[in-house]
Amino acid sequence: MSDDPVLDPVLRRRAQFAALAAYGQRAGWVCIAVAVVAFVIGLATRFDPWGTVVVVALVASTLTLAPGIVLGYAVRAAAREDRENEEGKAKP
Repeated sequence: MSDDPVLDPVLRRRAQFAALAAYGQRAGWVCIAVAVVAFVIGLATRFDPWGTVVVVALVASTLTLAPGIVLGYAVRAAAREDRENEEGKAKP
């Protein structure tokens, strides 16, 4: 297997999944921050419009953050397994 991610389709695909996982995690944490800010604003004013923002932001964070975390772990586990397999082949 080539170490060049441009030439190796597996490494290229893994890099794409890593980028997708990072994006999902970033988007999820932004949604949680929006929910917290909306909650604080709702405490200071009225919860009528802000309660909906909190709920929508928390649902959006669940839909983006959880898969992003799982996908990130999967990418790291695949990379770790490749390293361990390469180390096992190198030892006589």
